[in-house]
Amino acid sequence: MIPVCPLSALPRGEAVRVEGDVPIAVFHTEDGEVLAIDDTCTHQDASLADGWLEGCEVECPLHASRFNLHTGAVDAPPAKRPVRTHQVHIQDATVYVTLSEDEPNLPPGVSAGSVGAAP
Repeated sequence: MIPVCPLSALPRGEAVRVEGDVPIAVFHTEDGEVLAIDDTCTHQDASLADGWLEGCEVECPLHASRFNLHTGAVDAPPAKRPVRTHQVHIQDATVYVTLSEDEPNLPPGVSAGSVGAAP
């Protein structure tokens, strides 16, 4: 499990980016759910933690693709492939993420370790 932050440091309606070979976005929905997905849009290299959270969907800030935070499914194009989801655990008021063992769906031209890197 990867420690993310104290739950109190992640207000409802907000997200935090967790750096790694493939960064993770952890969202705290208005309904109080805490959910985690890969932080990179599958259409183009953009941080989903910087997107707009509405219900259990996040809209990419670059081209408005929307992803379901429960399933990772694409709910609006131009993205066509889902993002990977991860398990979230709250233990002792701290948010932890257990990474999925599935391969990430990264955008064309982006590889693990280069996500969000300057060209």
